Amino acid sequence: MSKTTVRDVDMEPEPSAAPRPPASVPRTEGAGRAFALLLVITGAAGVLAAWVITLDKFKLLEAKVKGETFVPGCSLNPVVSCGSVMESDQASVFGFPNPMLGLVTYGIVVCVGMSLLARARFPRWYWLTFNAGTLFGTVFCAWLMFQSLYRINALCLWCCLAWVATIIMFWYVTSFNVRQGFLPAPGWLKGFFGEFTWVMPVLHIGIIGMLILTRWWEFWTS
Repeated sequence: MSKTTVRDVDMEPEPSAAPRPPASVPRTEGAGRAFALLLVITGAAGVLAAWVITLDKFKLLEAKVKGETFVPGCSLNPVVSCGSVMESDQASVFGFPNPMLGLVTYGIVVCVGMSLLARARFPRWYWLTFNAGTLFGTVFCAWLMFQSLYRINALCLWCCLAWVATIIMFWYVTSFNVRQGFLPAPGWLKGFFGEFTWVMPVLHIGIIGMLILTRWWEFWTS
């Protein structure tokens, strides 16, 4: 009787499993469309404000050289006086006009927003660096607000636009990093930012509005 050969199925190679990414690969994260659009809009608002102020600054310098007088279009009264702010020492704290720094930094924000709209993903260190940049901008704006209200004694409308844009982008970038776990935070804070991120910029801007209102209360009510 002939013998039949039995195939040893145990010797057949198993299908290879899907390769796992190495543990050393940094975690990356994209963002939603609304968040990306917010960065584009606030960045564009900052660029617009910085651009207009830069142009007016050049016109002021040109008028001084010619011995003429130039009044910026946003100089409306003794309080809302962009010219007074532009001619102050605080307007060139780094040795060059502050809005020139804004042209670069707000432009970066627009680029980040556009990259997110194109479905770009960035690692944790990138988001933390971006968050640190928005924090620096917010602190710098706070210093400029104090100088404007209590030292220069005048307001610049374009500066106010840049302040609002910076505050909004800072709180929403911070909220994103907290919700994604890039910034360590308790669970209740993640839940709060998940539902009520808008509260923080509204509260922040509201406090500034109250400071402006009380600083020149007699002027506003006269």
